[in-house]
Amino acid sequence: MKTRVRVDELLDDPALDRPSRDLALAGLVRLNQWSRSHRLLWSGLASLAREANAQGRVLRVVDIAAGSGDAPIALAQRAARAGLRIRWTLCDLHRDTLAVASARARQAGIEVDTVEADVIARPLPCRGDVVTCSLFVHHCERDEAVRVLGHMREAADRAVGVTDLDRTRPGLALAWLGARVLSRSPIVHFDAPVSVRAAFTRAEAAGLAHDAGLDGARIERAWPERWRLWWRRP
Repeated sequence: MKTRVRVDELLDDPALDRPSRDLALAGLVRLNQWSRSHRLLWSGLASLAREANAQGRVLRVVDIAAGSGDAPIALAQRAARAGLRIRWTLCDLHRDTLAVASARARQAGIEVDTVEADVIARPLPCRGDVVTCSLFVHHCERDEAVRVLGHMREAADRAVGVTDLDRTRPGLALAWLGARVLSRSPIVHFDAPVSVRAAFTRAEAAGLAHDAGLDGARIERAWPERWRLWWRRP
């Protein structure tokens, strides 16, 4: 899969009806729970949370393109079990999606703030010690991805954490199979393999980070067929 191929995903259609969107979001939640994608950012967040808490501060984390909020909610629950204090702000372009994320957070006993924001077009309207992003960069054209990472860097006082799909043949097979086993949504069945074909490889992600000013960013391979980027402000 040498060539990146990006087409619009069905879930990104603003005209998508609410029941179809909700069914697709529920399927994505199950996919992310199965892959435990939230764990990829845990070590970096936990380290900074311990530092902040030792200084008497709550770590402020802004999660962009939060979707239904499954990654930050899972991380918030893990932080609570570890006795770490983190305050979350969830950003997304879609108001309905933020409403879903907010409701799910309340059900999980997690307090979050929500901000409607177009992270591609404009700088973030809020700041955090850490700015995170899970499974969104592959939705972007290359110049858009650089812009998003740059906006994250500008809004982060301490660090930036990003996870996304790696464009590999095993990743494509996993996406195709997992979507059909874990979701009844035809949107998820279509979007999951499309996402892998649109993903950046680790080498390409390194180029994005460089162009976005994230010099010294660490980019590592992660299971299942993903990569993790972690950058700390000098």
